[in-house]
Amino acid sequence: MDTKKLRQKILDLAIHGKLVPQDPNDEPASVLLERIKAEKERLIKEGKIKRTKKSAEASDMPHYGNVPFEVPDNWGWTDIEHICSKIGSGSTPRGSNYSSKGIPFFRSQNIYNGGLVYEDIKFISEKVHQTMIGTEVLPNDLLLNITGGSLGRCAIVPENFQRGNVSQHVCIMRPIFVVSEYFHAFVLSSIFSKSMKITGSGREGLPKYNLERMFFPLPPLSEQHRIVSEIENWFALIDQIEQGKLDLQKVIKKAKNKILDLAIHGKLVPQDPNDEPASELLKRINPKAEITCDNGHYTQLPKGWMICRLENIVKYEQPQAYIVSSTNYDDSYATPVLTAGKSFIIGYTDDTDGIYAKLPCIIFDDFTTDSRLVDFPFKVKSSAMKILQVVEGIEIEYVAMFMSVTRLISDTHKRYWISEYSKLYIPIPPIEEQRRIIDMTKSMFEKLDTIMESL
Repeated sequence: MDTKKLRQKILDLAIHGKLVPQDPNDEPASVLLERIKAEKERLIKEGKIKRTKKSAEASDMPHYGNVPFEVPDNWGWTDIEHICSKIGSGSTPRGSNYSSKGIPFFRSQNIYNGGLVYEDIKFISEKVHQTMIGTEVLPNDLLLNITGGSLGRCAIVPENFQRGNVSQHVCIMRPIFVVSEYFHAFVLSSIFSKSMKITGSGREGLPKYNLERMFFPLPPLSEQHRIVSEIENWFALIDQIEQGKLDLQKVIKKAKNKILDLAIHGKLVPQDPNDEPASELLKRINPKAEITCDNGHYTQLPKGWMICRLENIVKYEQPQAYIVSSTNYDDSYATPVLTAGKSFIIGYTDDTDGIYAKLPCIIFDDFTTDSRLVDFPFKVKSSAMKILQVVEGIEIEYVAMFMSVTRLISDTHKRYWISEYSKLYIPIPPIEEQRRIIDMTKSMFEKLDTIMESL
């Protein structure tokens, strides 16, 4: 189950008027809009907001053509400027005049769809705050990132919020008689992202003019509350699904690690007395290799298994000839650029020279001891890697299993392959059993992956 798509579907149903039933007794949106206009007039008379060109226009529900979609009869179309007493971005204190404590100053990195994040928060003094009253944040405001890579992220200011200001990369939207949570649902919907008219060739931005004139589907106020309640119910259920999925992912990861551990200890598949002992295999591969039946790390291995050092069966190659020349990555390019860590494929390059193609191989991070089995041509990110090949007679997939559950952890930043990792002992089963182990592992992993994909 794609819970991200499910959330988006619920939001889209909500702003289309299809998430909850309509109630004919609800005050229609046309009346609500008159109340909004009256409230804006009151705020203008009290000097709390300034009159805009649109606020001086007729009070009737605006009649828009070419609206994005049909809405229920008691809904109406308006625009964001009509329903807000304030739409405006903040500013940065002159000379980045921040304080070690004081009034929180929110930048785009503090604005997330799930709420305000106080990590890496800045502060301004009371004196600086008084010069930036126009950027002051109030409870139930919506804070929208309007520039850069986080453009479109939006947070609701909680009701218990005390004080704060925002930077010029954040826009304050202050709704009147519109439930902030419903407004937030609209901003997170696909129609909002599709409607954003972004400008700028360098750092992209959403101009105030375009934001003000964006279409807004306005339900009756009572229905807004019902919509918000229904969204919360659905999202709570999705949270439970995601938590269950996360818990299952952890269980499956542990199960896979256990399978691999059983595999390299000779406990995953039964032994066959007719298999050629690993001792004979290792003698053919390297007559001078130090081999033993057991050691302190691998006691009570099955009969026919042997121990040898990784360096006796694995050869390494330095990656310099395969390092990518340009970091101008694009998904349309053909060749992946790899790292042995969690990110694995960090991008795609159009480099045509120096592509590694002696496959399959194992890539090994010389500093973290992470490793990956690779069976497709690639470039590498940096020199902090060894490219490993396994000698003929040993299954590379079996070696990759061993390495995936065998890491060296240290506080020292150093290269590990030559000095330590290659000296590790690896248990070697007969070649026939290696293949049985590989087949069994693949089968079990596929079943676990199927379980995960079914959620």
